[in-house]
Amino acid sequence: MEITGIFSAIIVGLIIGALGRLIIPGKQHLPIWLTLLLGIVAAFVGGWLAAIFSTAFLWVLLVQVLVAAVIVYLADGLYAKNAG
Repeated sequence: MEITGIFSAIIVGLIIGALGRLIIPGKQHLPIWLTLLLGIVAAFVGGWLAAIFSTAFLWVLLVQVLVAAVIVYLADGLYAKNAG
């Protein structure tokens, strides 16, 4: 992966983190910076998982957003448990 690919993955990850947060109903306890960081992780993991089956843009985006939603949901539960 080239440096431009890494930068674009980071930018896409920020957007995916926000979309993953929007999918989860209710109040989240995570700070926005942590949500965006988890979105970057989800972009890499979701892109890798989606590439196993297909490289179609919408498929990859859908898998990345779903992975972000799962990661944000799990991290929010752990964050709320430890913060409270």
